[in-house]
Amino acid sequence: MGRVAEIGRQIGWYWSSLMGDNHYRRYVAHRRQTHPGEPVLSEREYWRMRHAATESSPNPRCC
Repeated sequence: MGRVAEIGRQIGWYWSSLMGDNHYRRYVAHRRQTHPGEPVLSEREYWRMRHAATESSPNPRCC
């Protein structure tokens, strides 16, 4: 059962990464490590910033 659980965890991690679920957590970890003491955007503010950046400078790739 341990191997099946590990495979399930890996699939979950991959799916979360693919869908962007861990982007905000990575942003927070980065800010705390490289800019300690500075404010961190809320999750809502973070996604607004990401979408605004994407709309102002669209990526030419298809996916």
